[in-house]
Amino acid sequence: MPRYVFIALALTSLATAQKHHVLKATPETVVVGYYDATSKPALRIQPNDTVQIEALGVGTLETWTGAGLPEDKLEPARVAIAKATPIRGHILTGPVYIEGAEPGDTLELQILKIDPAFPYAYNGMGRNGVLAAEFPKGGRRIIPLDLKRKVALFSANVEIPLAPFYGSMGVAPPPAMGRVSSSPPGIYAGNLDNKRLVAGTRLFIPIHVPGALFQVGDGHAGQGDGEVDQTGLETSLTGTFRFVLHKRMAMKWPRAETPTHYIAMGLDPEVNVAIKLATMEAMDFLVAEKGLTRDDAYMLISCAVDLHITQLVDGTKGVHAMIPKNIFKKSPSK
Repeated sequence: MPRYVFIALALTSLATAQKHHVLKATPETVVVGYYDATSKPALRIQPNDTVQIEALGVGTLETWTGAGLPEDKLEPARVAIAKATPIRGHILTGPVYIEGAEPGDTLELQILKIDPAFPYAYNGMGRNGVLAAEFPKGGRRIIPLDLKRKVALFSANVEIPLAPFYGSMGVAPPPAMGRVSSSPPGIYAGNLDNKRLVAGTRLFIPIHVPGALFQVGDGHAGQGDGEVDQTGLETSLTGTFRFVLHKRMAMKWPRAETPTHYIAMGLDPEVNVAIKLATMEAMDFLVAEKGLTRDDAYMLISCAVDLHITQLVDGTKGVHAMIPKNIFKKSPSK
């Protein structure tokens, strides 16, 4: 091979090689409280690149200090962001612009690693809590995290195993929707609050604008399905993600995949409608990906698929259908 050809090939390989990026949470790299197609990217990457992202849990400075944590123990990033902009809603790191992403494509977000970045969690009763009328005075507390033992020290007699995940991971909504609050999830994903989206899972999100404009935040050290008082173990996390782009793979709603399950999702202000949407999404998946008839898919869901309440407190209710992988026989090897 001529030397100049070898050099050209080497340069091409380097140009297309996967890169790793680090994105810190700063006043210049976060969006507070919304998803918007007009947001300015905080980082531009190529498909298949990996990014380590620092993302803060919910809350103002007063949220945490009022619950009992001294301000000098707060993350410096939270203090800096609070001084630069009013915190009303989720603190979302991003957007991340994926080169080549276009409407009609799908973003596959591979969640490679999630680490708690703060030894405390917050829980507070919110106005949208399931039993808000029963607790009109509300209530909030700081819950220490033992990061070495990987448990939350809820009380002297209760320890909760840590299972960190991001409540909010999403892309920009269609431009026609304008700026949307980060509280309710939607076709752009966003505040799903799905505790199954831990390290080792994959989230598939339909893309609505060039570059996708991915944002992440609302860290949790753990949460119960339903998130009934409006918060879980709210905390800050550092996550590493790989961004895979599927061209011309159109989807209507987000889906996910864990090592053991496929996850179909339904989102709607009415929980009964969300249940129907999750069931329909599960049925569409089984028809398109597993070759079942619609009749058989509907029957299989009733026989083997579990529907869970994701969350009930973000305006738009969430339901997810857990489709076990082990019910499908593997094709014999050739």
